[in-house]
Amino acid sequence: MVAFLYRMPNGIRGDISRRQSTTVEPQLLNSALPFANYGMFGKIVSGKFVPLVASDTASVIYGILARPFPMTGSNASDPLGVDVPAVNGVADVVRRGYMTVVNVAGTPALGGQVYVRIANPSGIRVIGAIEAALVSGETVAVTGCAFAGTQDASGNVEIAYNI
Repeated sequence: MVAFLYRMPNGIRGDISRRQSTTVEPQLLNSALPFANYGMFGKIVSGKFVPLVASDTASVIYGILARPFPMTGSNASDPLGVDVPAVNGVADVVRRGYMTVVNVAGTPALGGQVYVRIANPSGIRVIGAIEAALVSGETVAVTGCAFAGTQDASGNVEIAYNI
């Protein structure tokens, strides 16, 4: 059993945090272009929801890949939050609402701008990763998206998208 000594986590990557204020729609996935994690922005290509690729712009963003509930990893013993997104079938896509995501760079502030990485991936800063800092030529601002709080020790933070 996990003991929380100081603070509970803000949430789980890709989990919808305020269900009553969120619009979710089903979209088909493309098995040739899998998502690395839940809680990442994606676009529609040939009728399927796929991750962003290098040099995409913010204008192609369609929504955020949501973690279905309940969902654990592929092994029954995997803890909540370590699951890998499905590579085909139907996915939940957030078109507007609140979601817990992982911030990989910068320090998010309440109401602060959300950026998405579109170039020069490195380590956890993969294409499509959410960041709190503008890096010229590497990240772009996501229109209508702001941080709805501060991040916890694991980088989890709530965002408001198209609210």
